[in-house]
Amino acid sequence: MEFFMKKASTAELDAFYPVREECRVEVPKTRFRLRAGKTLSARRWHAAFSEDGHLDIASVLRRIQRGGIHPAIKGVVWEFLLGCFDPNSTFDERNDLRQQRREMYVTLKAECNKMVPVIGSGKFITTPLVTDDGDPIDGAPNGARHDVSDKKVIQWKLFLHQIGLDVVRTDRTLVFYESETNQAKLWEILSVYAWMDNDIGYVQGMNDICSPIVILIENHADAFWCFERAMRKLRENFRCTSTSMGVQSQLATLSQVIRTIDPKLHQHLEELDGGEYLFAFRMLMVLFRREFSFVDSLYLWEIGFS
Repeated sequence: MEFFMKKASTAELDAFYPVREECRVEVPKTRFRLRAGKTLSARRWHAAFSEDGHLDIASVLRRIQRGGIHPAIKGVVWEFLLGCFDPNSTFDERNDLRQQRREMYVTLKAECNKMVPVIGSGKFITTPLVTDDGDPIDGAPNGARHDVSDKKVIQWKLFLHQIGLDVVRTDRTLVFYESETNQAKLWEILSVYAWMDNDIGYVQGMNDICSPIVILIENHADAFWCFERAMRKLRENFRCTSTSMGVQSQLATLSQVIRTIDPKLHQHLEELDGGEYLFAFRMLMVLFRREFSFVDSLYLWEIGFS
């Protein structure tokens, strides 16, 4: 009986996040299972709201920690986990805030579209638009000048083809990204964010953070603001200078933890010239997105967010 329940759970998860048939052998085995009575279900989720919309977040978090979130409601739950909405807000207050954010996103996207018209078209680019000096590259689409410093515009345009190249490589085993429209959605959100966050812009790895949100949340604006909230938690991971890496402090902390709880392992790593723990760079930077299956990485994030 337990075997058939596990098979049913796996089939249900596969239906939400189908993997391309030719990629099945290279995808890590998913260990997460939906568990009746433990996984946060749609019924439990809706029951956690009061009549006017206040959320009993404590009961929701307990349920998530026991068994994760059912795929059917992950997107709406993540908006609370990432801080898009205050659990003490009402339905009406959240609707008003959602509408304001959607209008803000329309404005941001319109600014980007004036400079690079392909943004918002359902297409994306993988070839450079400008040189490092800002000169248009032959054959690249021309965009209108924008009323900001040229340096900012040039740097942003230099990001766009790199974002496109990363988009093509992002979660390529999933059927979702066989669609150019879905790839363009990821590219658009990352591109608009890079314009808005002039400090960080775009760094490789942000695509891995954004991708699950793009898959879970259908509306472009809602997905953008959810990603923006995620980046508030993670943006320091992506702050790199000529002398330091964004996750360097976390690597140092990991080194200290391992040295304390398992001195023999730490000594072994040092003997292998791994004492700086650079092997964990990718794991910490993108929260183990590439070390586990898509489903398992989402579950890991949910536990961390809650």
